[in-house]
Amino acid sequence: MNTTIWRWLLSPRTSWHARRAVRASNGDLSFDVAWRQTRVRLHPDEADYRAAGHRGTGVVPEDSATEQPSTIKPEAP
Repeated sequence: MNTTIWRWLLSPRTSWHARRAVRASNGDLSFDVAWRQTRVRLHPDEADYRAAGHRGTGVVPEDSATEQPSTIKPEAP
């Protein structure tokens, strides 16, 4: 199956909003772009996954807070 069919089956609400955005744009916006924009608007926590898809690496970036140690130093006695 192609991506469009999978998107309609797995996320019909996002697909419906994307379809409405494509129709409102009078053909200036593709369904793929509209779907990604809608998905991030409805589910902002998935923005990292969308960014990983555009980089083409297929690797999701880790949370930067877990990568860097705390910079707060304890006070000296």
